[in-house]
Amino acid sequence: MSLDAYIAGLPKAELHLHIEGSLEPELMFELARRNKVAIPFDSVEAVRAAYDFSNLQDFLDIYYAGARVLLTEEDFHDLALAYFRRAAADNVRHAEIFFDPQTHTDRGVPFGVVAEGLLAGMKRAERELGVTSKLILCFLRHLDEHAAFDTLHQAEPWLDRIEGVGLDSSEIGHPPSKFQRIFERAGQMGLKRVAHAGEEGPPEYVSEALDLLHIDRMDHGNRSMEDEALIERLAASQMTLTVCPLSNLKLCVVKDLKDHPVPEMLRRGLHVTLNSDDPAYFGGYMNDNYRRLAEAVGLTREQVTRMAKNSFEGSFLSGGERAARIAEVEAYGAGG
Repeated sequence: MSLDAYIAGLPKAELHLHIEGSLEPELMFELARRNKVAIPFDSVEAVRAAYDFSNLQDFLDIYYAGARVLLTEEDFHDLALAYFRRAAADNVRHAEIFFDPQTHTDRGVPFGVVAEGLLAGMKRAERELGVTSKLILCFLRHLDEHAAFDTLHQAEPWLDRIEGVGLDSSEIGHPPSKFQRIFERAGQMGLKRVAHAGEEGPPEYVSEALDLLHIDRMDHGNRSMEDEALIERLAASQMTLTVCPLSNLKLCVVKDLKDHPVPEMLRRGLHVTLNSDDPAYFGGYMNDNYRRLAEAVGLTREQVTRMAKNSFEGSFLSGGERAARIAEVEAYGAGG
């Protein structure tokens, strides 16, 4: 069996997926028509042509523009279900998806519309596709702490169905320390904590996420590789890193996939997972990330299998569910 074919059948979890970033141009146009929302593009091709970014902020500008078409529970349900269909086709068995409520509430869309629509899509995906999922509320780091506290307050009626909180959006100039108190409060409420750090921001942001936010999982973490003590710390703690190769390439975090740090991360014993981040914008869902990175850096079947196991080990599934999924990966690896 070729490595491509092996990857296609490999059971895996996705731990770093922004649901708004799975808004494909076709669905964007459909929702714009449905909701009579003007968008600054006249064709699907024009949208795809705009997906030529030089940095994170270039991407965020078009990401927030596209989100304007999302207005109703049906919209958020359709967005989620479209992602899960793509994920299921890639043999993703479990996904822990981010959503950015402030992107929507700041436009006057009630928090409940967003949450109920996504939760309905997640429930349908489990029923029809067999893909389980959890929801993670992300705070936009370019906004202030007060806005984050307000969002957490709005989320309270849904917190029994929200697994954790995260931190995303513009990293440079917005260190994790800015959100220390809101993450402390989230922890007191029993929520899991994750944060983007070390994508464009320096290794110090990774240390802050660990020491000040007390995260359960690290999103990205690439620039940890610039700090020897940090590498050793992450390896010793087995902190899960949710790495996104095609995102890193598209946003110029790496100039070429051949330069990607995943092989060195694995060699140093880091608990690496592969994920698609914002696949509609970055040109690839889960299997695309596995395959293209494998081709670029020469990943082995054993390394690919290891990262799939890591994805379930690093998930927020219960112990029994996690063990069952890991056993599926091991059985597949033994049979492949």
